[in-house]
Amino acid sequence: MRKLTYGMNLSLDGYIAAPGDDLGWSGPSDELFRWWLEQEQAIDLFLYGRRLWETMGSHWPTADRRPGATAAEIAFARNWRETPKVLFSSTIGAADWNTRVVTGDPVAEITRLKAGDGGPMRVGGATLAAAAMRAGLVDEYQVVTHPVLLGGGKPFFTPLDRWVKLELTETRTFPGGSVLTRYRRVAGED
Repeated sequence: MRKLTYGMNLSLDGYIAAPGDDLGWSGPSDELFRWWLEQEQAIDLFLYGRRLWETMGSHWPTADRRPGATAAEIAFARNWRETPKVLFSSTIGAADWNTRVVTGDPVAEITRLKAGDGGPMRVGGATLAAAAMRAGLVDEYQVVTHPVLLGGGKPFFTPLDRWVKLELTETRTFPGGSVLTRYRRVAGED
């Protein structure tokens, strides 16, 4: 069975985007960006909801050709373009950059993908991740908390139907005070 990870940058008060989808608060240090690059390079399939897809698709396809792009940004852009992606959307009919669009039930498709052959997958976007969490499909959470309070916006976690028991597997502090906490879901506990 394939592993499914959900991880993003979030504020101390639990938001992945400030009101208006503002992400300006979440600029990573070079060390944190390299860590995210390593995580992304280990993924065989990205699963995106429409909003995160639009955010990523508006920047990464050409980020390696921008003046001043760092070696890590160039590698991230290339990896993003080359890694297969599944976009779950009822409003987007087709997508570029090695992407397949699914308009049907995301839980059914993620369940099918998890049961198939292949390497690790990452789910991106709070709404899509919430559906996968409620269905018990997320195996690992990578939470990078930034030292900022937003007071509102898009939450990392949405309400769940039941508790999900987790085990802490790693912590790490990055320059600027961002803190990684990595958890795995305890099987049979939810």
